[in-house]
Amino acid sequence: MRGFTLLELLIVIGIIIVLLGVTIAALNPARQMRQAVTATRWANVSAIANAVAQKIINDGGSWVCADCPATTTSVRISSNACNLCSCLVPDYLGSLPSDPAAGSPAGQVTNCGSSYDTFYDISWSTTTPGAYPRVTVTAAQDTSISVTR
Repeated sequence: MRGFTLLELLIVIGIIIVLLGVTIAALNPARQMRQAVTATRWANVSAIANAVAQKIINDGGSWVCADCPATTTSVRISSNACNLCSCLVPDYLGSLPSDPAAGSPAGQVTNCGSSYDTFYDISWSTTTPGAYPRVTVTAAQDTSISVTR
């Protein structure tokens, strides 16, 4: 009779299990997901800071937005605190980015009239009109992610 012995089959199955374990450990999906979320946060914080800086430049060096007045203390970018969406969308951003893990709605805010919370914070270096304030945008879920323009 031709065929494999039980020992040969067990050895092949053992080798496959070891290779599968090494592959899963090398890929580490949880680590990959954390890195993707971090990269998205960096991109979102940069996009918001760039849009605010561009608006300040276009407004002659002052931050002009009734729904989100400049403050030197950090304030949440949301429909309840600093409604930045109404100031930047659609002129400076196609949609307002929100945190990929905690933001509501997840991903992008396209309807500025609806309730939202980006889980990003914003502050200005000065509130003096015409002083070209520096703006800082920080990810609330990871304060090491911060961009100043």
